[in-house]
Amino acid sequence: MHLFLKLPKLFRFILLFLVSLTLLLSLMRFAFYIVFNDPESPLIFADFIKSMWLGLRFDLRMEVLMVLPLFLLGGIKWFTPFKFKAARFVWLGYLSLVFSVFVAFYVFDFGHYAYLNTRLDFTALRFLENAAISAEMVWESYPVVTIAFAMGATNLAFIYLTNRLFVYVAKQEESKLTILRAILFGFVGFVVLFIMGYSKFSQYPLRWSEAAFSKHPFATQLAYNPMHYFFDTWKNGRISYDAKVVAKYYPLMLDFLQVDEANATTLNFKRKIEPLHKIGEKPNVVVVILESFASYKSTLSGNPINPSPNIKELADKGLYFKNYFTPATGTARSIYCTITSLPDVELQGTSSRNPLIVNQHSIIEDFKGYEKHYFIGGSASWGNIRGMLNQSMDDLHLHEEESYESPRTDVWGISDIDLFREADKALQVAKEPFFTIIQTSGNHRPYTIPKESYGFEIREDVSDSEVQKYGFGSVDEYNSFRFMDHSIGHFMKLAKQSNYYKNTIFVFWGDHGISASTGEHVTAGEGRSSLDLGALRVPFVVYSPLIHEPKIYDKVVSEVDAMPTIASLANISYTATTLGRDMFDTRFDASRYAFTITHSSNPLIGLVGEKYYYRTRADGTNAGLFDIYSDSPLEDHSKEQPELTQKMKELMYGIYETSKYIPHFNKREDLNK
Repeated sequence: MHLFLKLPKLFRFILLFLVSLTLLLSLMRFAFYIVFNDPESPLIFADFIKSMWLGLRFDLRMEVLMVLPLFLLGGIKWFTPFKFKAARFVWLGYLSLVFSVFVAFYVFDFGHYAYLNTRLDFTALRFLENAAISAEMVWESYPVVTIAFAMGATNLAFIYLTNRLFVYVAKQEESKLTILRAILFGFVGFVVLFIMGYSKFSQYPLRWSEAAFSKHPFATQLAYNPMHYFFDTWKNGRISYDAKVVAKYYPLMLDFLQVDEANATTLNFKRKIEPLHKIGEKPNVVVVILESFASYKSTLSGNPINPSPNIKELADKGLYFKNYFTPATGTARSIYCTITSLPDVELQGTSSRNPLIVNQHSIIEDFKGYEKHYFIGGSASWGNIRGMLNQSMDDLHLHEEESYESPRTDVWGISDIDLFREADKALQVAKEPFFTIIQTSGNHRPYTIPKESYGFEIREDVSDSEVQKYGFGSVDEYNSFRFMDHSIGHFMKLAKQSNYYKNTIFVFWGDHGISASTGEHVTAGEGRSSLDLGALRVPFVVYSPLIHEPKIYDKVVSEVDAMPTIASLANISYTATTLGRDMFDTRFDASRYAFTITHSSNPLIGLVGEKYYYRTRADGTNAGLFDIYSDSPLEDHSKEQPELTQKMKELMYGIYETSKYIPHFNKREDLNK
């Protein structure tokens, strides 16, 4: 108590206020658990404790935002609530107003969950479109008068108790502070509040995806704070779809996807797929997603400065798809596409950040009996991919920087070569068969090469001007690209010494490319910057000791096709619900296209074909049909090819509109309906 009285009065009040409010909100969360927990499917104790702990941290963040104005201004003489009644009433009014908003959110959240079995999110605003009907429904469904009375009584109790707390602290003895001690207290207080709000001692703050830690859906629901969750979905969940427009393109998409059980009412896209190109009965799968691995930069494109000999060797001995395109740039978008077999068309951020659609059916779940691993050099809180990964894959072993023995190299975590070494070490003792994704990140500014590079030698005999001729922005980027390739070679040497190697399929592709330079190596066919296909065209390489006939494929394929193709190679029958198509399925060879999107408020969308690229703004402006391999690639050929133009335009819009729609109806539990 003596130490407590040495604190400034403002700090004493905030401390007591935060403790009291935290206890109240924790009690509300426990009440939510008591009311909505399903006794037929109860939470295990560990999940309950973790949900309550995460929920407390979300609550603290909202509380810190609530008291921050008081902390910043309450120490100023004329604004202090402990000397002037007027100031006290102003602060009392402010805190009471914010608290009343808290209460309203909790009440509406309880009602929303009772009605729809999901926490309150921004889509609840749809009820305002028919406000009169919604109000009547609420009046007839709930004891509105009783609830309003309880809300009013709660707010009055808050006003009374908060005022008493102000008076209680005001009557206490004033602490004696020098100017230096006051500054020190202010700094320490700010740091403490910042830590409470940030809520993690790591590169990334506490994010909603932390709540998606359990396969039990109620564990995630229990962890959320109503206000926090509502504004998370408001910020990141703004993409919308028009069911009528989706229905318009439904017949076209049926043909494109070869859906057998058409249903224009439910807009069904589900289909059962059998493997067509198996190279093993139940092989292990290792997927390596390579950061910024543009085709035109690689040795595979004939780049004379030979930046990637290791991936070239794997392609020469395996299966190589040379016209493989990612739908967009951005690693988080690529991971979403890999997991879901959908292009990420979310405009307000990335789909991985949208709490409403992270629970997606993934073909990976059809790898029954497989142990599943995901390796990332940094934190899975980046891009909020943690929630998407945990919700889309059962019993996932998620490996990130905190779980490794290797040292952190830079902002992206441990180095790529250490990531591969950590992965190999874990796979040596993994239960076979396993499905593994390794996500690299080192080929990215600041282009750090670790001191321990296991035989890699930095090239210093080249200049920036020389490497710029061949697609690289600098020598640092060139060496970083080389180091990523060296890390692949090192990993394959380790793998060949393992027991798992002989029954493993290794698949490599770039998460995206980089906008092509105008260097002499970057020809029109490599995706010159005028069409910006260099940012989307990446190699897709399959290597395995199970492959006996290497082959190069020229057909146009997309990242959405990756998982269906991997399932085919691994002899996995699966349920497809999205847009991916097996690259080996000859039924689709007459209609091989790759959808593209450059995100903005009016996104640039397109469709890549064998020779032509149709591209337009989403609103139909700036449309054109472009010859990919022309020396004048921006010349519009739409008038010369009207039928092809219309065909590609219709399919492009069909894919775009369908990609908005499917994520809202692709939850894993929806498959059983």
